[in-house]
Amino acid sequence: MNQIKNFWRKLSGKGYYIALTACAVAIAIAGIFYARSSGNEDARLQNPDVPAIATLPTDSTDPTANTRPKEPLKTGLPLTGETVLGYAMDCLSYNPTTRDWRVHDGIDIAAEAGTAVKAAADGVVYTAYADDLMGTTVVIRHADGYVTTYASLDPVLAVSIGDTVKLGQTIGAVGDSALLENAIGDHVHFCVTLNDMPLDPARFFALG
Repeated sequence: MNQIKNFWRKLSGKGYYIALTACAVAIAIAGIFYARSSGNEDARLQNPDVPAIATLPTDSTDPTANTRPKEPLKTGLPLTGETVLGYAMDCLSYNPTTRDWRVHDGIDIAAEAGTAVKAAADGVVYTAYADDLMGTTVVIRHADGYVTTYASLDPVLAVSIGDTVKLGQTIGAVGDSALLENAIGDHVHFCVTLNDMPLDPARFFALG
């Protein structure tokens, strides 16, 4: 029994020195890490250009490149002239040709025959055709679901189906080919849709 007590007494004495040694080692390690972190902090204070956190690469390998917001669509007027008939989809507008009241999905811009009509934004010519009621018509698809239509044009066009066009590029000329609006005289019927829904052209121009 006495031998067991002596064994535990000796072990307890050694345990004190083991614990003391462990504490000393832990303090030394903590001091090393503190010194390193203090040195890095001093470097950042002396040189603000040293980043605290590593930054992502800015080249083509940047994994966030495809998630960045796109540049907004730039827009402009298809021509300069007087708007003789405005957009009216939530009310009725008087049509001087048919002499009745009806909705109007765009704006009618009057100008001298032959005046250049320009693309209202970058896009691709989706179709170009002669409509029985609206005359020579060009439809351009743009980014973000926007589509612009130019009607009552002169039959001779400057673009063809599939052409890529830029904002301000001439696509045709003012004419008087729309039978449904021939009482207005020479003009362009301009309308916009967003995701296949009519849109007030004023809101489209406000993008630009």
